[in-house]
Amino acid sequence: MTVDQSARVGVLLREWRLRRRHSQLDLALRADTSTRHLSCVETGRARPSRAMVLRLAEALDVPLRERNALLLAADYAPAYQESGLDDAGMAQIRAALDMMLTAHEPYPAVVVDRWWNVVTGNGAMSLLLAGVPPQLLTPRPNVYRLTLHPDGLIGRLANATEVRALVLERLLRQVRTTGDEQLRALYEEVCRYPVPTEPETVRAGDDPAARPGPIQVPLRIRVPGGELSLFSTMATFGAPADVTLSELAIELFYPLDEFTAEALRAAAAGR
Repeated sequence: MTVDQSARVGVLLREWRLRRRHSQLDLALRADTSTRHLSCVETGRARPSRAMVLRLAEALDVPLRERNALLLAADYAPAYQESGLDDAGMAQIRAALDMMLTAHEPYPAVVVDRWWNVVTGNGAMSLLLAGVPPQLLTPRPNVYRLTLHPDGLIGRLANATEVRALVLERLLRQVRTTGDEQLRALYEEVCRYPVPTEPETVRAGDDPAARPGPIQVPLRIRVPGGELSLFSTMATFGAPADVTLSELAIELFYPLDEFTAEALRAAAAGR
């Protein structure tokens, strides 16, 4: 291993430590090493063992994809495989996803990857995507583009300004915690979309639908005959050992009122 390679992995580890806002002492304690050795690793004066790279990555909660990158920078083989979701070895994962999506009907549910690209969804998602133009659905839909693009969902939201602020804050937080350049590019793109304007008559203090509730910013979607009010939860796989699996998340939507629940049941019956 060359000095340049030692320095390269050290620089990456230091970037992750600063991103997590840990001091060298904090990280050394978490990874059961000394601050002197950690300093030597970060400056390229010491070569970390494979086990040390993995210990430091675990202590820093580095995603599996970036753990492989750290190992490669240290001249070690990757520790985690990256399978295609269509691979034979992922059959049980596909079955589990299909079961979750089907069981969640008549409520919407969608599976996304690390960059918020839609992998698959259930039939109830069609109600949320009604009217979205084809260019936002191909080659692969992206949740943030579907939500914030002027031709996307935002034009049907009764609380568009609130939703925009919430999802942008969530995406920015993910950019800062991962350092992912593709996510950063997505954030910069959707930030440039026009800010929605809402009718002056609709204010949080005047709008009956905006009364305080258990969810700070529900998804309020205008539909013929009324307004759907939804909240969502995120589910991930526990203890993944595959890069692809570690980057999948399932967003499950639930109704906040009986009108929404009945509208979703009726839409499912119509399908």
